[in-house]
Amino acid sequence: MDRTQGQTEQHEQPTGGSTPVAPTGPATPTTPAAAGPARVVSLTAGGFALTVNPVDGSEIEPLRPGTEPGRPAKRDAAARAVRTAAARPPVLPGPAASARPLQGREEERERLVRLLGRGRSVRLTGPAGSGRSALLDAVADRCEGLAPDGVVRLGGYGQQQPGELLHALYATVYEAERERPGRAELLARVREIGAVVLLDDLEMGGTALDELMRATPECAYLLAATPDTRAPSDDSHIEEVFLGGLGKADCLELLEAGVGRPLTDEEIAWAGDLRFASEGLPLRFVQAAALLRQRDELNHSDEDDEEEEPGVFEERPRDAVHVPLPTLAEGAAPAELLASRVSESARAALRIACALGGELPHHAHLPALVGDTHADTAVAELLACGLLTPVGTRYRLASGVARQLEEVGYGDTASEEARTAARHYAWWTGHASVVPERVAAEADAVLAALAGADVVAAVLLARTAAPAFAASLHWEAWERVLRSGAEAARKAGEVAEQAYFHHELGVLALCEERLDRARAELETSIGLRGALADKRGTVAGRRALALVVDRETAGAAASPPLRLEAPAPAALAAAPEAVTVATPATPATPATSAPRVAPSATSSASAPAARADSEASTTRVPPVAAAVPVSAEAVTRMTPVVPVTGRSQTPATLSEVFEDAFPLNPKPAPPAAPRPAAAPAPAPGRRRLVVLAGAGALAVVALGTVVSLALSSSDSTPPAQGPAVTSTPTVTTPETTALTSGNDPAAEPPVSAPPAETPEPGQSAAAPTPGRSPARTPSRRPSSTPPSNSTPTASVSPTPTGAQPSPTVTETVTPTPTATTTQTGTAQTGNTTAAGSPVTGD
Repeated sequence: MDRTQGQTEQHEQPTGGSTPVAPTGPATPTTPAAAGPARVVSLTAGGFALTVNPVDGSEIEPLRPGTEPGRPAKRDAAARAVRTAAARPPVLPGPAASARPLQGREEERERLVRLLGRGRSVRLTGPAGSGRSALLDAVADRCEGLAPDGVVRLGGYGQQQPGELLHALYATVYEAERERPGRAELLARVREIGAVVLLDDLEMGGTALDELMRATPECAYLLAATPDTRAPSDDSHIEEVFLGGLGKADCLELLEAGVGRPLTDEEIAWAGDLRFASEGLPLRFVQAAALLRQRDELNHSDEDDEEEEPGVFEERPRDAVHVPLPTLAEGAAPAELLASRVSESARAALRIACALGGELPHHAHLPALVGDTHADTAVAELLACGLLTPVGTRYRLASGVARQLEEVGYGDTASEEARTAARHYAWWTGHASVVPERVAAEADAVLAALAGADVVAAVLLARTAAPAFAASLHWEAWERVLRSGAEAARKAGEVAEQAYFHHELGVLALCEERLDRARAELETSIGLRGALADKRGTVAGRRALALVVDRETAGAAASPPLRLEAPAPAALAAAPEAVTVATPATPATPATSAPRVAPSATSSASAPAARADSEASTTRVPPVAAAVPVSAEAVTRMTPVVPVTGRSQTPATLSEVFEDAFPLNPKPAPPAAPRPAAAPAPAPGRRRLVVLAGAGALAVVALGTVVSLALSSSDSTPPAQGPAVTSTPTVTTPETTALTSGNDPAAEPPVSAPPAETPEPGQSAAAPTPGRSPARTPSRRPSSTPPSNSTPTASVSPTPTGAQPSPTVTETVTPTPTATTTQTGTAQTGNTTAAGSPVTGD
């Protein structure tokens, strides 16, 4: 078939057989195959109109005014019956299989019906193979008229989040074709649903299950799960019913019903041992009945077999061979023995199921996958043996069967089988006669084939299956296919296909209001398509990106940022707790106050007197409330819980700032009082005094450093009048002994210094000490104080007080030592006082 031309041959029939084939002839617009693989579907997703375009990528635009969907109507009883029948497993070809009896579950069934009738939700917990699905079918027949919206059957296999389950519930109850509501609309509609929901194969619990229960308060749930599934939370109020194994009598009745004859004493004893080993699971006795039926066929125990010649139509030996009962190990793990006695087509179907992770394709696909025209009957054969179990509208390998088959070699050809399945599904999902709903029903098998295929087959399958999943509103499978396809396209180097997958991921994220993800995916797609010069795809991507920008802008305008404004003094005293008050924004009018100068260490004695004088001259003025004009911008006033310590002056040091913000001993706010005006600024001379005192201290320190360096490197003989510390220099490590310690307090600035005099002969030139650099000698004016011939001593400058408006600052003159040469080669160092003045001999 030429898929590009959209024509089919006369002998060709689409896989599945449900859609008739158009006769051979020229393609017309009314022919289903004339549309080709490009099936354009229009959907309504929230507030967007989505057009699924498999060629260039889906197109999305806002809904036009007047085109919004109306309120959906609920389905009636007849429509619900049709929907329920479609959700059941398909009818298999061949003779109809007899229904299995429900053994030993009457008490559990009555209890479940009674709890659901009271509106309670129940969690039915039982191990795999305990008959949970059969019990749900029996409960569904008894609960048909309990709720106004009837009974809804849902499948929870592979569902870890409640979103898809809510959409499935919405699609089952409401008549909303080609419509996927937004989050808010979905929650509003499902709250009105009153139904008994039977959820089989539950795989979620905890907060996810609580979200599902809160979204549907009018529904009563019957949740079937295994013991390893996460338990619901304590606040969910879900009843727990545990489903155990069957008793001995029930196991024998189930075994006799499966075999179709009374059991012998040997078989009864074997069944008793099997019940003990399997803990009475019904699945094990269904498989045991299949083993006994196969044994009867091999032993020619049926009377009808005597009339036919053995070996003509069936693969069995001509000579009668007595086959013994299976061993207890074979009865506990019967998959290998059962698979060895079925037809070759059934064994091929088992290999395909092992390659697809336990998923068995629809029976209509088996002839193409196996290569046998009668391979569709293999599903009924495997189901009768207990190797398959129904899961929703499909079949899977029963619990433990896949592991048992892989141990005996059924998984050796898994890669080849998965590749074959992927290429088959790539052709089938892209066929124009296959509706999207059929592709969605086969989603698990398609995803399993996609995971096991090579990169080329994976890209082809994802490219054809993604539009079908999008059109069928199965968006969880749509996202999984897109992500797998993007990864496969990256590995295969298919840039065009990679751009398509990223574009679809961006559109999906935009429909689900995930704007950040949508922007990232669309920008990636636009960049890839720009590199390929794909103008049509680039235009489609830019249109979708423009919608993302509009949504982001609308979201930013809906919630403007808040401005924080400092609290008013009255609010600090009145509000004991932190409150947020929205007021119009106005420019704050700061109070006029002079900056406060921090008192220095030298003026600490006069600081209290100056502060007292400034506070005495302060005039207390009550605060004046300014007019508040109306503005469109909101301002948030924050009143702290702990009152801020109020100060009359602006803090000038870091410690005062932290003391105001984080008080050590918080106290309740005092009653509201008018804030006093700021103190007047101090006199300029006081600040000048502090600056000059600091400069003098720095000069004295520099002077002491220079003199120490000069005297420590002298080679002259130390005089006899004063003490001296000598050090003998060595070649390796010169050492110098200092008389002052690094931990001594800082030197105080002197008021005067000795005038420059002629140095004595004992003084030597200063040589720099290793690791230290001499400081420059500051140039000062000569002091008005008369020079003294006595030895200069350290002097402490008088502490300036606030009463002196213009303090007199005396300058210092640095004595200049001269260098002399001695015969001993030792260096004389002068002693320094705490103030840093050198002490020399007379």
